[in-house]
Amino acid sequence: MAPAPPSATGRSVTAPASVPASVPAPVSAPASTPTPVPADRTDPRTATAVLAIPAIGVEDLDVVPYEGTTDDRPGSRIQDRGVASSPYGEEGGVGPGEVGNYLVTAHRLSAGGVLRDLPDLGKGDSVYVTEGGTRYTYEITETRQTSFRSERSLAEQRAEVPGKPGVEPTRAMITISTCATPEDDAAGNFWRDALGNPEHRIDKVGVLVAERPTP
Repeated sequence: MAPAPPSATGRSVTAPASVPASVPAPVSAPASTPTPVPADRTDPRTATAVLAIPAIGVEDLDVVPYEGTTDDRPGSRIQDRGVASSPYGEEGGVGPGEVGNYLVTAHRLSAGGVLRDLPDLGKGDSVYVTEGGTRYTYEITETRQTSFRSERSLAEQRAEVPGKPGVEPTRAMITISTCATPEDDAAGNFWRDALGNPEHRIDKVGVLVAERPTP
């Protein structure tokens, strides 16, 4: 290699050493929220759960399990105490976080009207159920109506997949139900069953989207 040419001062000029390019720091991917894994069905259920629906002002509402079906006499007596009821067994639903349909019913007008504003609950609203040291988060996906005068309609409400009797469930879901007395009365429908229930129920259906241990 030829020597570097002399500079104006007569000294040799040495080319500067190349500076290595900086290596950008690795960027970590954002942590994803783990998909909740629904549990298998458990019967009988004995633990009282606690329901919260911030969008309609429901806080710390006890949900009492019992063996039966929605709005039968034992369930109605539980609701008369100003709490919600949740049937399990052959004609009932599953528990919180379990695969299938977690059925929750409560009064809208009497016994404190704990679900008076349920009709205002909308798609995308969150529902929280706490039981056994775990908090389950459900997201409302649809609104349904049940007729007490239609066996098919009742079967759809109580189905393991709401609205689809006979379909095998793969997700944990929830149905929160209360009476449609004001709507029925406004339409001139004053039918009542032996327990005083009007013909129609308003059902809010949701799916499990998260679960975490409670502090």
